[in-house]
Amino acid sequence: MSDADPDADPSAEADGSGHGDASIDGHSSVDGDPSAAAAAEADAGERRRLGAVVLAVLISQVLLYPGVPGLVVALGAPAGIDAGMWFLVAEFGAFVTFAVVWGALSDALGTRVPLIVTGALGGAASYVALASLPGLGFGFEAALLVRVVGGALTIGAFSLSITLLMDLRGGNGRNMGTAGLAIGLGAAVGSVVGGALADMGALYPVYAGAVVLAAAGLLAVTVDDRAATSGTATATTEPGADAEATDTDDVGFRDVLARARTTPGLLVPLAFGFVDRLTAGFFALVGVYYFQDPATFGLSAAGAGATLALFFVPFALLQSPFGALSDRIGRFLPVVAGSLAYGVVTIGVGVAPAYPIAAGLMVLVGVCGALMAPATMALVTDLVKPEVRGAAMGLFNVFGSLGFLTGFLIGGSATDAFGYTPAFLAVGGLELAIAIALLPAVRSISPGAGVIGRLGAEG
Repeated sequence: MSDADPDADPSAEADGSGHGDASIDGHSSVDGDPSAAAAAEADAGERRRLGAVVLAVLISQVLLYPGVPGLVVALGAPAGIDAGMWFLVAEFGAFVTFAVVWGALSDALGTRVPLIVTGALGGAASYVALASLPGLGFGFEAALLVRVVGGALTIGAFSLSITLLMDLRGGNGRNMGTAGLAIGLGAAVGSVVGGALADMGALYPVYAGAVVLAAAGLLAVTVDDRAATSGTATATTEPGADAEATDTDDVGFRDVLARARTTPGLLVPLAFGFVDRLTAGFFALVGVYYFQDPATFGLSAAGAGATLALFFVPFALLQSPFGALSDRIGRFLPVVAGSLAYGVVTIGVGVAPAYPIAAGLMVLVGVCGALMAPATMALVTDLVKPEVRGAAMGLFNVFGSLGFLTGFLIGGSATDAFGYTPAFLAVGGLELAIAIALLPAVRSISPGAGVIGRLGAEG
């Protein structure tokens, strides 16, 4: 539900969720209701557990990245960046292909937790299989195939954990802030620990990733699976409940996909998700080389990693408060202002004349990213009905994975052809262009909670 909906109930936007006084499990959320207090406490526990699942999945994934050059050689590939690129592309290609499949399947089946557990434990098994390949005499082609299978499984655990966060009360911004905090901390912890493990042995990060991903699956078992009741609760607490209840009870896999794809305004957060992840992929590839290049700052690998942490730490820690802020003031200001600032600061990193300035700007990049990321994900929840949330978040992750891939390609190609400064200008400029071009669209679909949000929504 959004401001563009003429039938919208203003009370339904008070928490940015679009559910109003009726929560997804049918309990009243009116202030002072004891059942509401108990439900809020239960949701807080669920939020922490789901955040831990997302954190574990991200750690397991990023653990491998610092040691990729040595890992691909251990798996039978020749040394060089091409093998490392295909090793990463195999996983992200599977992310793109299967994210929506998992989401739509969970919506059609009316369950999420069993699928999360299946994805996590299956992904852990793929890590064990990957580490076993050298001893079994299989080559790098087999490793790429295992990466595809592992990616197809892991994206299910990742995407559906975030979707289950979407199903909680407490404000979509707060829930997506929890997801963003887990993502940021997972990237930071995984990169630091993975680098240390890679120095001990090329396959050590793979074994560690299997353990962490299996732990994520076991933790997911303890989470309440409310997906089966979310659509019914919404249907029975809104006008026209009888007709809508019948409609959602019979929803199938194809219908779920069709509804998610045709949701008005959904392309707006998908576009922002794409370009935001594009810049993240750019920093993951080009940023490392940029800070280590003797022609720029000449840092060591450890120094470059610490510099990237200047981005990851504020990005992680500020997600939850900024997500809650978007519930109070609306999505418009965090998404648009955050994206504009993010683009400007990204360009600033690329033209910084001295390392202390670049390092300070990296902190600001993390702050700006934390401002816009949870609000962007919360827009997805604002726009779609509960029965198609899994498919919608799957689409969001498809666009995000495509953004990562594009960031690798644009960043590497532009840097190789023109140098660092033009590459930073291109990526930062793209962020600015998207924010400016989609400003009216964000204003039209953003829930107008709070004074600033309503001013943005009303133009």
